[in-house]
Amino acid sequence: MSILGKEAILEEIRKGNILVEPFNEKMLGPASVDLHLSNAFRVFVHLPNELSMTDDMDFKAATKGILVPEGGTLTIQPGQTVLGITKEKVSLGNGLSGWLEGRSRFARVGLLVHISASFMQPGISNHQVLEISNFGPIALKLIPGTPICQFIFQRCENPGKYHGVFAGQTPENFWLG
Repeated sequence: MSILGKEAILEEIRKGNILVEPFNEKMLGPASVDLHLSNAFRVFVHLPNELSMTDDMDFKAATKGILVPEGGTLTIQPGQTVLGITKEKVSLGNGLSGWLEGRSRFARVGLLVHISASFMQPGISNHQVLEISNFGPIALKLIPGTPICQFIFQRCENPGKYHGVFAGQTPENFWLG
């Protein structure tokens, strides 16, 4: 299994094995593609009951969807976690998988953009949900449109395709509910 570099990513895009919508070549780094933060978020609300961690658990039961208006921001306090989603839809061919990673410029002030479950299965075709946490000592403003994370592509030894519960997620169906 190997990580794809810039030229290999471009080749897989040309072949149709990687699709990033929308895509601009300026998003491409030496071995990743930057993804931008959309304006759709889910914020955690205080509920009187605990949430059982079972396979049928629904994260929407503990969160409220919000849309940040054009030009607006969402402030997250130290220790706070919110869910965001990328503007871009990423689709992978069966022989490719990937990883979502933060960007060091934001990590240096305590922003984690994907605290768990950063592996993306072969055959995905959706916008990527971000588990955004502020582990720093100061409040941070999230600005929709910011290139907040990067997608790293990896070849799989054996093809497979994701058919899970989060297939086809979009900013629209993410924040509603």
